[in-house]
Amino acid sequence: MSSSTVDFEYLRGIVMRNSGNQVDPSRNYLFESRLQPLLRQRGLHSLEQLVSALRSESGPVLQRSVAEAMTINETSFFRDTPTFDLFREELLPALIERRRASHTLRVWSAASSSGQEAYSIAMMLRENFPLLSSWKIDILGTDLSAEMVERASAGRFQRIEVNRGLPARFLIKYFVRTGDEWEVSPDIKRICRFQHRNLCQAAPLTDTFDFIFLRNVMIYFPQETRHQVLLTMHRSLAPDGTLFLGLSEQPRMDSHWETVLSSKAVWYRPIR
Repeated sequence: MSSSTVDFEYLRGIVMRNSGNQVDPSRNYLFESRLQPLLRQRGLHSLEQLVSALRSESGPVLQRSVAEAMTINETSFFRDTPTFDLFREELLPALIERRRASHTLRVWSAASSSGQEAYSIAMMLRENFPLLSSWKIDILGTDLSAEMVERASAGRFQRIEVNRGLPARFLIKYFVRTGDEWEVSPDIKRICRFQHRNLCQAAPLTDTFDFIFLRNVMIYFPQETRHQVLLTMHRSLAPDGTLFLGLSEQPRMDSHWETVLSSKAVWYRPIR
């Protein structure tokens, strides 16, 4: 079947409405590769048949499946070392001083994929801040993909995954070998939880966080969607909290976010 017979505009619209991700027409070829598992699962043989199924199905299940399949889930342990260095050496120690009365620390890993970012944060806390062992630590990871949330909650990773960014001593100390996989230790799992969440459609969380990691996500969003997501982050962050974005991302909302430059990385402070 020729790809010219596929209604890619309709598919791009499905992805946009259900995930906020904007697929450029020049990248239509991605539908063919990323939707193959969904086609096999549904017993379909072509994208054209998938579009027909989408048009005839009244519920949101298939649409969400398409959006999730087209969402990029690229991640690794301790991704972007300068950001973690800044977090560990400067921002976290200062915040610990401010939270000594409450003994609570809350971190949100938005778009957490299969959980490496959330677990990296947990391991860093255990490794470098033993005084936090008596604190209430809550690390929340959320993702659009229900499959990724399930994988993150299981905390099991293939060898190729633990070889990406994870120090060998952390693998020995914080993981247990289970067959061909490595599973995060119960102590690290205990302070991490994962939820299915669409950043573009969900209401702000009722909880307030000290740190929010929203990295390498908004580069796929149109400007209006970015604005709405950043408003949600603003409402969800403590007044003295910190927002981390990807290296190529900027809020461009001077009324809500102050850009702070350090010798290691860039972070964002909410303006009240």
